[in-house]
Amino acid sequence: MQKIFFSNLFFIILLNLLIKPLYVFGIDIQVQNIVGSEDYGLYFSLLNFSLVLNMFLDIGVTNYNTKNTAQNPNMLTKYIGSFFGLKIMLGILYAIISIGFALFLGYSDKEMYFLSFFILNQVLVGLILYIRSNFSGMHMFKVDAILSVLDRLLLIIISAFLIYGHWSEKPFQIEWFIYAQTFAYGATLIIGLLLTRFKIGKIKVKANKVLSLAILRKSTPFAILILLMMLYTRMDAVMLERMLPNGKEQSGIYAQGFRLLDVINMFAFLVAGLLLPIFSRLLSESNSIKPILQMAGKFLIGVSLVVGIGLAMNSKLTIESIYNNNLSESSNVFFWLILCFIPLSFSHVFGTLLTANNNLRLLNQMAIFGVILNIGLNLILIPKMEAQGAAIATIITQSFTALLQLLLVMRVFKFSIDWKSISQLGIFVIVYAPLAYFMNDYFQQIWSLIATVGIGFLLLIFLKLVHFQDLLALLRTRTES
Repeated sequence: MQKIFFSNLFFIILLNLLIKPLYVFGIDIQVQNIVGSEDYGLYFSLLNFSLVLNMFLDIGVTNYNTKNTAQNPNMLTKYIGSFFGLKIMLGILYAIISIGFALFLGYSDKEMYFLSFFILNQVLVGLILYIRSNFSGMHMFKVDAILSVLDRLLLIIISAFLIYGHWSEKPFQIEWFIYAQTFAYGATLIIGLLLTRFKIGKIKVKANKVLSLAILRKSTPFAILILLMMLYTRMDAVMLERMLPNGKEQSGIYAQGFRLLDVINMFAFLVAGLLLPIFSRLLSESNSIKPILQMAGKFLIGVSLVVGIGLAMNSKLTIESIYNNNLSESSNVFFWLILCFIPLSFSHVFGTLLTANNNLRLLNQMAIFGVILNIGLNLILIPKMEAQGAAIATIITQSFTALLQLLLVMRVFKFSIDWKSISQLGIFVIVYAPLAYFMNDYFQQIWSLIATVGIGFLLLIFLKLVHFQDLLALLRTRTES
């Protein structure tokens, strides 16, 4: 199982390293540099609004399907049509609730027009994620990985033509970017349906009332968890835009730092996507989850320390190398946001284990605390510190929720404290943090940032937080499905 994990992890990371950074740095960042912080800030705020209410689009069905497909793969073809029909109905429900809530908040006609496309995009994404969950649950991780980047690949091609093709005398408009996303998601959904037809079976959409109600009852705890986590991870941009007179600009400044966290966190999210079906199957077969938990935990948390500390100490250099506007404010925001990658990595490992073990009540209690803490901190800090206040609220919230998930795993699985791993991580931080600060303070060159991160990974191997033989296994082990 460890070989399956690492071989698939290597393939997914390689694929995402080729596509998603190209999208972020070649397209998304260029869009913000062209249209400016205010227009992009509106885009970012509306995008996050559509994500906050995403719970109504899924109600936890996708995670529930991944977990149960991994445990009962022979049942997939029997119920795939009913699941797909349920997802379509949930998409309609999500659209109605989102539009109603947007009207309540007083969005303008232009904002409602943009938001309608975001809502459609989220419905398409929800259907794509469901299709991917079937492949993930069946341990067809490579198909899942291809679908995970296909929409971005298509968006890169379309957006590159719009930005660099000189096809129009008009300057690039933010709505063009939104239209391109809709096309890319729609095309990816069609391809996902075709792959499902050839590799799993034909989808006959059904409206199975009894099954739908049974699924909703079982998956509602997932839905509540998704809603709560979206609230304390995505509300910052919405609150910035709504609370401040210059909210659109501050939301754009926040987006410049958050974008980089988001793209880096994608890789941790991919690890969690691999871990959920693996943990689920190990638990269903009453096998020990400790070896894979320790291996994945050390790997992901070690990487997060290298990247989080390294980029935080080089926050000004990082922002100035990428953006054109609001550089000083954005670097201060980015310093706090990129440190969030460390607690987020804890959450991806330990939260995924708790999800696989069906400890959703405990996770929801943790998430309620996170929502209350995050909203409270934002109400206090945003009026005083604007975007930087929202970033500080985020790092505090993510740190507390990650600690709670770690403590819950220790309690539920009766794990003792691993003092050896703690000491290894402690030594790493003590050595690496001053080194990263020194490299940034004395050199202030982009190569020093690259060298800092490289030294960090060597230190991980030296302290045996990442085993060299495991990294070699990524190259020589084939995926099992």
